[in-house]
Formats: sequence, structure tokens, C-alpha cells
Amino acid sequence: MEEKKNFSTLSFNRKKQENGPDLSWCGVSLIEKDGFWFKDLACTGELLPYEDWRLPAKKRAEDLAARLSWQEMAGLMLISGHQMVPGRRFGPALPTYDGVPYEEGVQVPWSLTDQQKEMVVEEKIRNILQAGVDTPEMSVRWNNELQALAEAQPFGIPVNIATDPRHGAGSAKAEFKSANDSLSKWPEGIGMAAVGDPETVREFADIASREYRALGISTALGPQIDLATEPRWMRMEDTLGGDTETTVAFTKAYCDGMQTTENTWNNPDPGWGKDSVIAMVKHWPGGGTGEAGRDAHYAFGQYAVYPGKRFEEHMRPFTEGAFRLDGPTEKAAAVMPYYTVSWGQGEPVGNSYNTYLIKDLLREKEAYDGVLCTDWGIVEDPAEDLDSFGSRCYGVHELSETERHLRIIMNGIDQFGGPTNAEGIRKAYLLGCRLYGEETMTARFRQSAVRILTNLFRLGLFEDPYLSEEESLAVIGNASFVRAGLLAQQRSIVVLKNKNHVFPLKKGIKVYVPGRDLKAGKSFMRFLEPERFDSRPVTEEEAEGYFILADTPEEADAAIVWTESPLSVNKGYDGADLKRGGSGYLPIPLQYRPYTADSAREHSIAGGDFREKSADRSYKGKTEQVRNECDLDNVLEMRRQMGTKPVIVLMEMHNPAVLSELEPSADGIAVQFGVTKRAMFSVLFGDSPATGKLPYHLPKNMETIEEHCEDVFNDYEPYTDSEGNRYVYGFGLNLSERDAL
Repeated sequence: MEEKKNFSTLSFNRKKQENGPDLSWCGVSLIEKDGFWFKDLACTGELLPYEDWRLPAKKRAEDLAARLSWQEMAGLMLISGHQMVPGRRFGPALPTYDGVPYEEGVQVPWSLTDQQKEMVVEEKIRNILQAGVDTPEMSVRWNNELQALAEAQPFGIPVNIATDPRHGAGSAKAEFKSANDSLSKWPEGIGMAAVGDPETVREFADIASREYRALGISTALGPQIDLATEPRWMRMEDTLGGDTETTVAFTKAYCDGMQTTENTWNNPDPGWGKDSVIAMVKHWPGGGTGEAGRDAHYAFGQYAVYPGKRFEEHMRPFTEGAFRLDGPTEKAAAVMPYYTVSWGQGEPVGNSYNTYLIKDLLREKEAYDGVLCTDWGIVEDPAEDLDSFGSRCYGVHELSETERHLRIIMNGIDQFGGPTNAEGIRKAYLLGCRLYGEETMTARFRQSAVRILTNLFRLGLFEDPYLSEEESLAVIGNASFVRAGLLAQQRSIVVLKNKNHVFPLKKGIKVYVPGRDLKAGKSFMRFLEPERFDSRPVTEEEAEGYFILADTPEEADAAIVWTESPLSVNKGYDGADLKRGGSGYLPIPLQYRPYTADSAREHSIAGGDFREKSADRSYKGKTEQVRNECDLDNVLEMRRQMGTKPVIVLMEMHNPAVLSELEPSADGIAVQFGVTKRAMFSVLFGDSPATGKLPYHLPKNMETIEEHCEDVFNDYEPYTDSEGNRYVYGFGLNLSERDAL
């Protein structure tokens, strides 16, 4: 009848049903009705509509929302800030266990922190972002602890655990990523564009959703479906590319794979279930058009521009992809707007504050009725310094935080990303009652609660929130998933140059790999990262089975130069330039040598901030450097020292690079978009064919980039190499099965 599972310090019960969902519970009772079993989450002894899994998710959500107080609904309207397992410091937050930091205590690592308990019990939060976890076992046990605590609260509403992307093999640096070495590893988003196959995207999403659910995760903050039309944008590598039709197809495949469960019982919500993960597509209405490539995480990059008049084009991955799925779940269950001020599209305010973008276009014209969640940290007061990580209340800095919350809520947004307490939402409710009346505000909160709860019911969390450690470990990183990820990595690698058929390389040769010296530069969080020297970009373990690392170029048969596409020192803005009397704005180079922007716009398209004297953000005539100019130096030096012996360039490409400086000195060039070195070597040494294609043009020079429109894909002149190859979208030299033998 009932099978008891014991793991760690928590015991839970499980009941399997032939014609219904499995049930798992810890402290509540069961109700039997019509030959089926249900959980008595409200502890009333009778089956309430929201407890009846035979009803559609929306009906259950409406019943439960009607029973909640406005304070309880306020807790639902948050996805927490980043939580680490165990609870270590993340940013300014210092988690504690019974008042003591983890490092100083003896608490088991999967226990809940004081702050997490407060979120669940006092703040009524049921959506929590897990930023990182040491092991899968810890994630399983932490999930069970969270669910047991939530089950013990009124109405027994389970916790929906969310995550940033975790499966990237190359650990893209554009935004915070959650790493877990036990998961299968796949190329970054732009690498999928290099593979060029929607079925590979679907396979990835299906596998990722199964691994996520095995960890306790049920919401993915992705996919990132912004059209990648601006080549200098630091988040380009996380997208699915810049071609609209391809991105639409990939979006459908990704969301269908992520959200769809093959139902084995008469589920009233077809396609949803135990393997489903909510896809929160981002960033409406498309965040890839920041002027001059600057990113809207920062106030100096807040403006998205459309000089090519392609605003509607950037919505198509949403309107024709995410909102028109081919699978049974029909549409992505959640949407995240970006931070940007979309220039010329409604009021000059951040997208979540923009009535035209959210209420008029998304809610009314597109009739989107899923969950809308802000990007993280958009309601806090702005920092004094423009060169900072926060300050994202663009265009509404004169409003109070309470007024900002209320404006977003009345605009049609359901959730706020980042806070760990609901005080701002509660204050917004009270202010709204004074302005619009209690009935209006309660109805508005209930509307969001229904949307949020509908997703939780669809996932089956109310019935079966607990995880079996044994079953989870059999799913996470299993051999078939790992093989599929490795194959996708290999298929994403693009060979650009193969002079004298240098590829495939011969196994067992001696290879010299020069060290890399990176200059100091601004990090994603706007901290100054110190200069660093990496003497061994490739380890003996990574080279094993392919080549022998040589100590000097003289004894080597070939040189492999490990490189990255150019890494801007300041990412478009330098506070020191402002202090010297300049505007602070700098170009974002895609070349290695210092770049002076003589061809830049005389005046910027967009601009204006209360901290600036001028609305003109032009950087014409300004000079900027990149952190990894040494990569070019290494190629040129290896050419000099190797003489007639091959010089191979292997590049991790975050953005389209200007290769004219180094290409003539290389015999072979291959680029990758987030893969392991072992995957790279398997292709270049002939274990696997090379079939990847460029997901965008590689530019001839920076002048052609300065002339292009941020909202238009591939509208710049591509580079033609010394072998006559034109580095255009879709180019890539094949190393066939025969060549790879």
C-alpha cells in the first residue's frame, strides 16, 4: 500500500496510483474518494476543489486563490534572490543557521538557512531561485526540507525552485550561471545556432528538464530568445542566434522539450506533469539591440535602439515561437521583460514599467495570460554612480519604491525577481487600496495568484513534491544524456581555416601551448578583475590521448594557441574617463589591438539620465583596449618561432571577432561556443567530423560594425581570409567522416 522513503533526516510517504498522479507527503493526511486518493493539504478532512487533481489546473488555482489573504498572495508574487546550497555568502547576503554562518557552524549542508525558513513561513514566498549547489544529493535533500516546511503551512502550497542556466559546457561569462558538474554538458545557446538543428535543441531541453526535476527544479529562467543582431552585446552568446526564422523554430523546440511530459494518466492539463519545467522566455520585447552593444544591466547601457526600424522583428521569437508552440502545452508558461528602455516604443522607461509594451502589446494585443516576471532588481533606488551593477529603475527614479512596485503590478506584471521579502508588494497593495480601492487591488492580486498557482498545479507539485535520492541520481548526468551533450558540443565546432589540410591533426604529436596574460578589466558585476597569467591554458589531463605538451616551441611539432574573442576592458563605460572630463562612454572593440572609434556616430541615438550632464552618449574618437591582446601576440609569436610548422588557433567565441589581425599567421582556425577542450580535440584530431557553421558573419573590421544598425542581423561586411574563404553566416569547413578516420 504505502511505501516509506528514508533519506537524510527527512522521511516522507509515497503512494502510487494507476489512473492518477503519484502522491508524496510528509505531515498531512490522505482523503479517499471515488476510488482515488488525494492529499488533505488544508487539513479539513474533506476534499476541496484545489486538492482535486481531476480538475484543470486553472480551476484549482481559482479555488485556492479565493481562499488566500492578500498577504499570502503577495508572497506568491516573488521569486527570491539567489540561494546557495549550502548557504554560503552570495553578494552582500550572509546566510545563517540558528544565527551562525555555515562556515562557522556544524549544520548539515542541505539544511534550510534562517533566511529561507523566514521566506517560506513569514513572507509566504513559494518561488525560490537556487543559484548553486555542491552536489545533486544536497539539492535533493534541500528540496525535501523545503517542501516539508511548505507543506506544514496553511494550504500546503509547495515550493517552485527556479534556476539560471546550468548545462553550459563552456561556462559563459556574460551573466551569472549556475554550475553543477554532475549534469550533462551542452554548448551555449549560440552554439546551438552553430549546430543548426531544431531537433538537437528539443533533445537538449527534454534532457535538461528531466535533470532539473531530478534536482527539484521546476522553473528555468530561459530560454533567452532575444534576436542576436548586435555583435558587441555581451549576452549574445546566450541567445539562439540572430536569424529570425531559425530562432522561432528553436524557441518552439526548446519550450516544447522543456515543458512537455508524456502523460500516462488522464491528466486534465495535457502535456504537463512530473517531467515538465516552466520555460520563462526572455527578454520581452527583445533585448539584443543595446546602442553600441552596451548592456542594460548597467544604467550606461539602458537604451535599446532600432535604427533599422526592426522593432516588430524582435518580437517574432515570442509572438510566433514562444506563444505558438507546436506541442500540447501551447505556449511558454512565463515571460521576463528585459531591463532596457526601448527607445521610441511608448514611454522612455524600463520595459516592465512601460504600459505600451506590457499592457497594450503583451497582455491585450497578444492576449498573453501566462506569468510575467520582472528581471532581477528593478525597483531599488538608483546608485549615485552610473558605473555600477544596479540602478535599474530606468525612467522612474523619482517614484518611491512602493510606487514603482504598484506601477509594475497595475501594468500587468505578476512577479518580482530578486527580493527575499514581500514588504514592497505589501506596501504597494496598501497604496493601491487608497488610490484604486480595496476591491480593485484584491482582484488584481488574485489575478496574479491564479496565474502563478496554475503553473504550480500544472507541474504536479501539489501532488508529488518530494524526491527519491536513488531515482534522482539515476537521472542526473546519466551516460545517455552525457553522450547526447557531447555530440552536440562536437557538432557546434566550426572550422574556419584548414590550410594544407592541417586538420585532422595527428594523434601523439608534440604541441606547444603558450600561456595567456590577461589585463585587468571590469567584471560582469563591475568589479575590477586583476590581471592574471595562465601558464597552462591546456592541462596534461585535457591533452591526454591526443597530444603531448611540449615545453618549448623548438621541440614541438605544432603550436596550439588557445584564444578568446576580444574581451573589452570596460564594456562600454569607464568612470575614470568621466573623472578626467570625458563622457565616460567608450567603444566595445571586436579587434585585439587598441581601437579608436573614428567612424562612430557623431551623436548617439538615445541617451539621458538624471546623473548625466548630457544626453549624448557618443564615443566618437575615443580609444579602448581589450584584456586579451596577448592572444594576438601569441599567434604572431608562434608564427615567428614555428617557422613552417603548423600554428593552430582555437578560439572560444563570445562575440563575432575581427580576425584580420591573426588569420594570416594561422594554418588552422577553429572556433567554439562553449564546449570542453576534450570535445574540441575530439573533432580536430579526427575522432568526430566537423560540421558546425558560423551563427553570424565575422566582420571585416570595426568600421563596418560602427556603420551597422543594432536591430539588423548581419548588416556588416564579412571578412575574407587569405585562402579565399568568406566568413559569412552559415560558413564552415567540413571535416568528413572519411577525413576523421
